[in-house]
Amino acid sequence: MKVKNILVSQPPPSDLDKSPYSKLAEKYKLNIEYFKFIKIEGVSSKDFRKTRVNPLDFSSVIFTSRQAVDHFFALAKELRIEIPEEMKYFCLSESTAFYLQNYVQYRKRKIFFGKQTFGDLMDVIRKHREDKFLFPCSDIHKEDIPDALTAEGIAYEKAVIYRTLACDLSHIDIPQYDMLVFFSPAGIKSLFKNYPEYVQGEQVIAAFGQTTAEAALESGLRLDVFAPTPQAPSMTMAIENFVKEINKRKR
Repeated sequence: MKVKNILVSQPPPSDLDKSPYSKLAEKYKLNIEYFKFIKIEGVSSKDFRKTRVNPLDFSSVIFTSRQAVDHFFALAKELRIEIPEEMKYFCLSESTAFYLQNYVQYRKRKIFFGKQTFGDLMDVIRKHREDKFLFPCSDIHKEDIPDALTAEGIAYEKAVIYRTLACDLSHIDIPQYDMLVFFSPAGIKSLFKNYPEYVQGEQVIAAFGQTTAEAALESGLRLDVFAPTPQAPSMTMAIENFVKEINKRKR
């Protein structure tokens, strides 16, 4: 087995020259290419109205990503809804909370955030358990957040405001790559939607994150590279460790 051609299922890094992938490619003489396997589309106001969810019926909103923030306010604009000044926002991380400044005046709103995990944020939410929470999310999402809210007896409702769709990969010659790198379960689904008869063979599958790894295994794939781990906290480090091990076997 050799690894020379790698396909990363994401768009190219904004600063390709400084990307750790470029350094990896140069160090091991690899050909690394990029192409996003999935795309995000907001739910139309027409489709959203069918859910009978009214954002104005809630006193608080839970945001787990910038993606959710963007689509929430875009939908509100399309629905011609003016979000009230007293609305509270609970964000998974501080970076997401600061991102809200693109839409609201940070100091004048009630914005709360956790350290990085939903467990951290739940500690804050418990202090506002009298509120009614709206959880804007994608059609593909983990149930750990709804489950945690339900277990705590928090009044909430999910609102699917954007969808994760497969990109057209028909122009990509998948078999020419020695390794495919995935970062989400949706990326795995996109592969099989575009290539229903896909057979892994000797092709190396790399996955970042536990849910991505589980999706790969559930799809019948052999998982060869996984991150994050204590030895490889990033995908590039995991790939490098794998390549080094393969090179040792050749000697």
